[in-house]
Amino acid sequence: MGEGGLHHVNTAQEWQALLSSTQYVVADFYADWCGPCKAIAPMYEQLAKTLSIPNFLAFAKINVDTNKAVAYQYRVSAMPTFLFFKNSKQVAANGNTMIQGADWPSLKAACEKMGKLAKEKKEAAAAESK
Repeated sequence: MGEGGLHHVNTAQEWQALLSSTQYVVADFYADWCGPCKAIAPMYEQLAKTLSIPNFLAFAKINVDTNKAVAYQYRVSAMPTFLFFKNSKQVAANGNTMIQGADWPSLKAACEKMGKLAKEKKEAAAAESK
């Protein structure tokens, strides 16, 4: 795992492992040469720091140039593209199945919604284990 809850995914296997071990995942598909990707990266990292919950909510960064297979699997054609997953399946977060471009208001709202759901799941799991 990267700093502050941010997972830098380097292979398709790492991606599958993250999906299978974490209930909710937010994925940032980016490229090193992409200006908007660089602009939104610090804000995305801050969301990862504040909202990540191990096993319940993870934030991934996937470089489309080094992970072409993963990007292709989800038909990512613009950078950045943010996708949302629940139980390994792509889902909508706050009404968005994908956010293309550095759309901070939509990204923040979607991630906060995922954070709320993950927190509720964690609390429910803790209550069940008592």
